[in-house]
Formats: sequence, C-alpha cells, structure tokens
Amino acid sequence: MRVLLPFYLAVMVFCNSAIVHAQTPRPEYPFPQMQRAEWLNLNGKWEFAETDDANAEATYLGASPYPEQIVVPYCRESKLSGLAHHDYIKNVWYRRTFQKPAGWKSPRVLLHVGACDYLTQVWVNGKPVGEHMGGSASFAFDITPYLVSGDNTLTIHAFDDLASGLQPGGKQSVGASAGCSYTRTTGIWQTVWLEGVGATYVKDAYIRPDPVNSRISIDAQADGPCPGLTIRAIALAAGKEVGRAEAPASPTGTKLVLKLKTNRVWTVSDPFLYDLKLALLRGGKVVDAVNSYFGQRAVTIKGAAILINGKAIFMRTVLDQGFYPDGIWTAPTDADLKRDIMLGQACGFNGARLHQKVFDPRYLYWADKLGYLVWGEFPSWGMDFTKKSVDEPVKREWAEVVVRDRNHPAIIGWCPFNESPGEAIPLQNAVVALTRPLDPTRPIIDASGWSHGLPDPQVLDAHDYEGNPVTYRARWTEDYGPGTAIPTRYVRGEKHKYTPFFISEYGGIAWDLSNGGWGYGEIPKTLDQFYTRYKGLTDALLDARYIFGYCYTQIYDVEQEHNGLYRYDRTPKFDVARLRKINSRPAAYEKNPPVKPVVTPPDTWKVLVGAAVDGDNAARWGYTINNPGDSWMKSDFDYSEWKPGYGGFGQLDGWESLTHVPWKSKDIWMRNTFEYTGPPIKEAVLVIVHDDMSEVYLNGELVKALPGWTSEYRGYNVTAAVKASLKSGINVIAIHTHQDEGGQYIDAGLLVK
Repeated sequence: MRVLLPFYLAVMVFCNSAIVHAQTPRPEYPFPQMQRAEWLNLNGKWEFAETDDANAEATYLGASPYPEQIVVPYCRESKLSGLAHHDYIKNVWYRRTFQKPAGWKSPRVLLHVGACDYLTQVWVNGKPVGEHMGGSASFAFDITPYLVSGDNTLTIHAFDDLASGLQPGGKQSVGASAGCSYTRTTGIWQTVWLEGVGATYVKDAYIRPDPVNSRISIDAQADGPCPGLTIRAIALAAGKEVGRAEAPASPTGTKLVLKLKTNRVWTVSDPFLYDLKLALLRGGKVVDAVNSYFGQRAVTIKGAAILINGKAIFMRTVLDQGFYPDGIWTAPTDADLKRDIMLGQACGFNGARLHQKVFDPRYLYWADKLGYLVWGEFPSWGMDFTKKSVDEPVKREWAEVVVRDRNHPAIIGWCPFNESPGEAIPLQNAVVALTRPLDPTRPIIDASGWSHGLPDPQVLDAHDYEGNPVTYRARWTEDYGPGTAIPTRYVRGEKHKYTPFFISEYGGIAWDLSNGGWGYGEIPKTLDQFYTRYKGLTDALLDARYIFGYCYTQIYDVEQEHNGLYRYDRTPKFDVARLRKINSRPAAYEKNPPVKPVVTPPDTWKVLVGAAVDGDNAARWGYTINNPGDSWMKSDFDYSEWKPGYGGFGQLDGWESLTHVPWKSKDIWMRNTFEYTGPPIKEAVLVIVHDDMSEVYLNGELVKALPGWTSEYRGYNVTAAVKASLKSGINVIAIHTHQDEGGQYIDAGLLVK
C-alpha cells in the first residue's frame, strides 16, 4: 500500500472545488478511452427554460428568447448552474448556437451528451435528430445532415419525472433532501460536445486484456461503408510500439489480437497503462483515428476468492456517492474527481463502491491512472418494481453503461442494484443474464444487500451496520466459514460452495452532528471512542478469511448524512494517517486465500427440530407476541393458550416463500416439544436465521444467545450445551426474538449426530 498522506494538503489546495471556472467549464476531453483530434466542447452558458407543460415544443422551438440562462454541464439545482432551482419540475429546455470549426477535415459530425436525466430529445436547426431514454448513459447522434454553414441552433429538451416510479433516480430526492436521499439532478449533468469523425468511423472497441498470454484482443465495430477498409491497432508502452494487428473492417465487428512484446500488468501499486491507437485505413490513408488506452488486468474467481492477476487482493473499499456541494451530481472540475480518489487512498482504501450512480468517465479514467479498484453500479432506487414497464428501459440503459465502461481496468465488478425488494428479483436476474455476455471478464453481484435471487451467484454480500465490535467479530470472524457448514438444503442459492463474499456496507459511524444530520449507531462521545469502534469493526473483517473485502460508509458526508471520514467540502474529520494504519494492515484473506473449493460432506444429521426448509419435518411451534413472564422457557411452563404456526415468522424481503406466519411486533416467543430416544449425541448444531436478537433455550437452559441479525441460515455448534440439557424422552426448545429496526424474521432447527 502506497503512503499517500504527504500530498494531502497539496491535493486540497490544488483541487479545491471553489476554483473559478474558465470560460468553458469542464474543458477536458470527456471520454478519454475514445479520443479524437477534432472536437468542440459545448459547455458554458445556454438559454434555459423550465415548465410542467409537456406540450411546449411550439414555444421553445420558436425564435422567442428563453427566460433564463444556465451553465452546462451543471444541473438546474446546483449553484454552479447559476440557478440553484430546487422546486420539482418535469420539463427543462436548453438552447444555444454553434459553428462547425472551419479547420475540421472530418466529413461527419457527432453530437455527444455525457448524461441527461431522463428522457432527452434533440433538435438541430429545428429538425429532430433523435431521443434517448435514461439519465446516466452517454449517447450520441450523427447531426451531419442537419448542419448549415455559419450558426447552427441546438435545442435539447429533457423530461424528468422521478416521482412517477417509472425511472431510476438513485439517491435523488423527489422532495426536499432528507434521510439518505439528496438534492435532485434534472436535465443535463455531463459535458456536451461535438466530434468530427470519418465517413466510416470506429464506433466501438471492446478491449479484452489477457496478461496470462501477454496479449490483448479487440472487438472493433465500424459505422459506415466498410468495403476496402482495414482497421489497425497499435499498442505502445512509454511511446514505443509493443504490439500491432490489422484486419478488414466490418460493421458487424472485427477481431484483432495483439501479441505484446512487454507484459506489464496493471495493479493497485503499479497502475501501468498502455496507449492504444486505432485507425481505419483505405490504401494506407487514414479515414478515422482514435486514441485509447488499456491496462493488463484479469479478474478471476477461484474457490471463494476473487483474484486480480492471479493474486488475492483484499478490497479495502469505501462508499462514494458522487455528490458535490456546488455541483450535485457533477464534479466542479476534473481535479475534483481525481481528488476524491486520492482522499480515499490517503485513508488506506484501495478502491470504492460507486454508489447508486453511474460515474463520469473522467472519474474512471483517474481510477485507471491511480490504481483504484471500483465496483460499477446503477441508480436503481426510485423505481416501482411492481410495474413491469420499468424493466426494458433499465435493461437497455444498463447495457449502454456496461458497453461504455467495460474497458476500464479499475472496474473490478458490476453491481446494478442496491438494497432492492423481493419483487425486483426477476428484473435483477434478467439484468445479470444480459450483463454476462456483454462483459464475461468481471463478476456481477445481482444486488448489493437485501434481496439475492440468482440460483448461480458469482459473488454475494451483506450490509451490516452493527456498531458493537465484539458482536461484529462473533458474527463475521468467529462464526463464518466452513467450520459452521450445514446441510445444503438450508443454504439459499449456491452458498454452500462458499461463493466469494464481502461486506459491501458497514460502519457509517455518526460524527459531527452539530448542525443536524444523522449517521448510523450511537454517536461516539470522543475521538478515541470513534477510533476504537472503527478499528474494532474493521479488524473483524480483516481477520475474516472467508470475506474478500469491505466497503466503509462513507468517504465524505453528503448533505444531511454525516457519517463520512471527510466533510462534504472534503476537509478531514479525523486523523487520516491513523485511519490509513487501521485499513492497511494485512488481511487474513490475503495471507491464506480460500482458493480451494469446499467439499460439502454427506448429510448424516438427524433432525430433532425442523426448520421451514425441512418440509414434512418442519416444526409446528406455539407462539405469542405478549410477554409470557420469566419462566416461559422452562419445561413445565403451560403454553397451551399460545397460537400454533409453522416457521418462519416475520416479514423480510426475499424470504416470502419461507414465511408462514406474519409477525410485525417487537417481540415473539416460541416453544416446541420433541422426543429423543436415541444414544448419547456426539455433535449438535443450531441452524437459525434471525432478525434481530435471539435467545435459544433447551429444557430451560440457554443454548445460544445471538445478538444482531443474519440474512441467511447459519449453523452454530452447540454440542456442549445440548449434551448438558438434552434428555431421553420429551424435550422443549424455546426461542425469544426481539426486533430492533428494519426487517424481522425467525426460523430455526436443531440437528444432531
């Protein structure tokens, strides 16, 4: 891990978001992976109008002036736009003039929009040129037929109705910023630019690194007539050619394989990037040319480990929500994007989960350059998943995002959904099925936290904001792994194979709430208490061999959510060096990675008390939600007035098929009797899923106390306690579960050998 603190102060001065913008804001090339020589940035002042009239074309396509001006690419809600309008509006209109630069030699002109939320329509000189649905993916239109000499008028209309439940919005709030939903972004929020291209041009190039064989493959697609054209690719390292390939061009795709003379892999400590030059040629003459780059980086799964270039790297990641005080979803400057990565590295993080937002390609460029591992996400919040009309737009836009960003070596995996309800599972499964052929080189998590529904998951995760380090260690370090193996029928999906697993949200410790705001858990009273909790939680995960990474919530405060390690303005709240020391120590996963598949032993367990998945052997419990008094767990307690029911009990997304009795109160008490007449037991395991705290008794004696919650069945070795309490004849198992917050659920079984 590189030591990055010494440059922290320089970073803060160099990257301060209060930098006064040049005449053209965000002037840098917007898409570094497909860069051409002839381009024109259209950021800056545009005419602007907003209305709730959906039929306003006649008004805003006419010659009358618009009532306001806006600075593109900043959304109307931001200060940097010059407006800072926060009322809810559905329609925004933009207009400006431009001229095609006189020196351009390119015969075709593309109009690019980095991102515009949500449904965008474009006119050039009053003529419609295209529309795009989606607030996050980049798009482009060929506007060559619509151009005139001299001034051209460009008009853009965006319809954005987040309140409808029909479009994704991520952490955007429909009303005022509150809770974990923040200021909305309406309309254009990334760079708009023109690009000159050839009569036939390179539309896309999918670069697939192959460091094992010292080569790369490129699937290149041309747009336009291809007869007589070839496509050439040249790889360079430090300006020297190290690989070349050429083949006939085709609109359906041309595959090139470049054998590299050097094979320097891309790593966190050495994020080396090769330059790549692509050209379309006719008889040796260049028709179109693109500059790109790539990193030699492979992501593979072996056993329960995710390997980067064959090595188990513990992913010390942090949640980054991509919000800015003055720009909202848009970084004020390119330097601000670079700074956010450097701030994470200064704290000892080697990557980030890019949360509920498709990040600017410039951020991904800096992640590539700086060696920062990231998980790509989609702003899935805001949709009503019971409405099937949301499905196709999501699948279409997500595919556009994957195709745009799949060449970035910094992206380690995809995670299209976050904390979604059970009704989202069919769409999640469809999106995963769509993603795998688009990018077979990376693992995919169907959803971060909550509802997992894949029968064959590549990666699984959990969100756990428990604030007690002792409980945390018991949950994730002491009780997680093959030592607690249980029969596969209790295992949802394929977890018995020990799929790579990580804690994709934790911590979120509230701090500095003097001006209001919130964070997770009890607020530490002193800095020492904060560091003790932070270290205890983090150490528990670093010591868990079967967890490949964590994601701390979060890198900086966002509006009223005050659980960042930096404030919203990116000034530090804590000792960065101390945080870096905590995060940077070696992890158990790195020392002894779980690369060997776990072989599930034969099921030789005898079911004494069956859980919901045990079918005909499932236990029929007596239960009550009224406090039964202190002796409720004793063998002679009379519970004949309790209601009967089969487990599970509760209400928890994703567990609907195993929920037989709804339970919505704070507490539930359960009892069941079973007969045992066999020989003395050798081993006993409690199989249980609980949300939240649970206590399990056998014949009045405590067998297991379980703080917190689990999101799956877990097996706990309770041999000693069961041996001490189990008797020949009738036995009583009793469980008390207390619901704290969020979902609630309880189901359990007792197995012996």
